[in-house]
Amino acid sequence: MIKLVGILNVTPDSFSDGGQFLEPGAATAQARQLFEAGADLIDVGAESTRPNATPLSDEEEWLRLEPVLKVLIPAYPGKISLDSYHPATFHKAFAIGPVIMNDVTGFNDPAMVAVAAKYKPTVIVSHLPDMPLQEAHSMAPVDSVETVKNNLLNTAQLLRSKGLAQQQIILDPGIGFGKTMELNAELLKFAEQVPSYAVMIGYSRKRFLGEQRMDLEPNLEAGRMAIDHGATYLRVHDVAGHSRLKS
Repeated sequence: MIKLVGILNVTPDSFSDGGQFLEPGAATAQARQLFEAGADLIDVGAESTRPNATPLSDEEEWLRLEPVLKVLIPAYPGKISLDSYHPATFHKAFAIGPVIMNDVTGFNDPAMVAVAAKYKPTVIVSHLPDMPLQEAHSMAPVDSVETVKNNLLNTAQLLRSKGLAQQQIILDPGIGFGKTMELNAELLKFAEQVPSYAVMIGYSRKRFLGEQRMDLEPNLEAGRMAIDHGATYLRVHDVAGHSRLKS
């Protein structure tokens, strides 16, 4: 059965819901609502990855995350994913309890690989070309599924060499990051390329869905395609709307 990953943005500037859940009480309440709506995991992030977003230092990021994670990690053990690329942030989070590492920069930083090797958590490996995150919004150097596949499998093998088991590794083709619009649509089918790994598809409300990308139906169509081609996880904003895909 497909698993839904609810998006929780503890940010003032995310493209879909910026500012709504910046206050810790609002964020923890939203997490509860997402679980009640059918989320299997909650992915918590404090830095927007939208185009032209301002990068955060790990100190700034932790100021936003700490009060939220101190509530959510103990309350939902094993069900909280942390969306960050700062090694220091993960060290602090693991001091609270176990989290899933979701690195949108694809473990391109050896220091992030070292964190994974130390704690050996479940990890989500996203594909990002070897460039700064914000550049990946303005450039589209990747136009091949094979490139995404090879990069992710190489990273997965690196993590396995550090002691992570295959079943601890979830692959995400990184829709919207350094890809052509045509490739973004094709990557909805990515799971069929890597049948030995669980795959998460993050398409929710992204530009390649077209002018109606904020509406539910184009998102459901994308979700159905991802499921039909073997995806295990869908990372979405509208958990309640997507819950019908679990039946």
